[in-house]
Amino acid sequence: MNIFVEFCLVSCKVLWTFVLAGTRWLVRPKEKNVMGQVCVITGAGSGLGRHFAKEFARRGATVILWDINWESNEETAEMVRQIYSDITNRNPEGSVDGEEGDVSQIQPKVYTYLCDVSKREEVYLTADKVQREVGNIDILINNAGVVSGRHLLECPDELLERTMMVNCHAHFWTTKAFVPKMLELNHGHIVTVASSLGLFTTAGVEDYCASKFGAIGFHESLSHELKAAEKDGIKMTLVCPFLVDTDMFKGCKIRKEIAPLFPPLKPEQCVQQAMRAILTDQPMICTPRIMYMCLAL
Repeated sequence: MNIFVEFCLVSCKVLWTFVLAGTRWLVRPKEKNVMGQVCVITGAGSGLGRHFAKEFARRGATVILWDINWESNEETAEMVRQIYSDITNRNPEGSVDGEEGDVSQIQPKVYTYLCDVSKREEVYLTADKVQREVGNIDILINNAGVVSGRHLLECPDELLERTMMVNCHAHFWTTKAFVPKMLELNHGHIVTVASSLGLFTTAGVEDYCASKFGAIGFHESLSHELKAAEKDGIKMTLVCPFLVDTDMFKGCKIRKEIAPLFPPLKPEQCVQQAMRAILTDQPMICTPRIMYMCLAL
């Protein structure tokens, strides 16, 4: 193709994308129905993963919880079971608030699996077990994450490697395990829970920043690959929150001069905004909104 013509076509596509993005500010898109869909959540035993599990359960989805800690994972599962029970008791007909359909006919369930996502073979074995015991999955939430919380020269090599394996490499393994079926059906949704520290850096968390930059790069490259393959039925959402008030970031501080402007995010608030983005097929969500300034800069 003539390079000038191709340049014009690309420019038109970019402008049209801006127009479509702008309409989202004027006309709020309707949230899609996930009732009866199967959702795998890594790192579901605590923090954001636990809140994601509760939010999907409230919408009648079957949730599959992966975590390295069996006890905390079961605690999350019990919370999900209570949500299912409350839905049934509140709505004898089985309908879920805000959703069309009958949850009693779908009978959503919760499944728990012990899995260390930093170990490739363990991810593949657990994914195979999920597909045999539950079936195909519709939504993959790559949420599991760790942080060493130490300066580079003070951090043992083992912790540096683990940060990269859990926060970045694990996304490769889960994707390779579940996406082939999504490609076959041209249906699914992949969510990458990254961080604002994957968009810009700060001192003292070199391993964490590197792992989140890697996760974002993987996510964006995979989204381009799916577009090139014309698999428009597979959606992707990148979640980039600021510092979240969870045990993982306990003790983390930012400069006192700007601390009042950037208080730690409540996990409930962060997940609710992320859910809105996921259910409207939004490609990316930054919380708080001022984090979008990083992209503009």
